[in-house]
Amino acid sequence: MYYLDTSLLVAALTNEPRTLETQEWLAAQSPEELAISDWVVTEFSGALSVKVRTGQLSAAHRADALAVFVSLTQASFALLSASRLDFQTAARFADQYATGLRAGDAPHLAIAANHGAQVYSLDRQLLQAAKPLGVSAAFL
Repeated sequence: MYYLDTSLLVAALTNEPRTLETQEWLAAQSPEELAISDWVVTEFSGALSVKVRTGQLSAAHRADALAVFVSLTQASFALLSASRLDFQTAARFADQYATGLRAGDAPHLAIAANHGAQVYSLDRQLLQAAKPLGVSAAFL
């Protein structure tokens, strides 16, 4: 199972330098292998709002991207609910200060680890923290 983090989905659904590459990679994957979490849903909405506030995205394009995201979530992604165990694991991961893991990234790694999934991301800092924590992760 591939756990898709927010950075990958934002790149796929908005205009970013890696948009085309990310879209092609997603299209080549089997939907049964793709998963996101409730935390991705929250972060995705937040990331789009930041793009609107900073002038990188119009409100209309935000609505379009969110509609596509909701459609993909329903049709192509397994939705992994974050459990108490996931948040406890995230806290243990965040305790490892030497990894540089950010608090918002800890739930991604914990949910993926607890579900036996490999994280796919465009976030190099998240990926660098994954290895010493024993979480399987790959840069797209």
